[in-house]
Amino acid sequence: MFGLFKKDPVKKLEKKYEKLLEEAMNLQRGGDIKGYAAKMAEAEEVQKEIAELEKEK
Repeated sequence: MFGLFKKDPVKKLEKKYEKLLEEAMNLQRGGDIKGYAAKMAEAEEVQKEIAELEKEK
């Protein structure tokens, strides 16, 4: 019953992933390719965390 209001960590990570992708897109459009690459690398790490959490379910 107490787990009813527990937030899903996967949803939180998915929101973070989407935000990182959007930031990366804006950096790429602005011409900052190094910044884009850094954001994409960060987004890939978050995607790996999501995959690990989904495996545990």
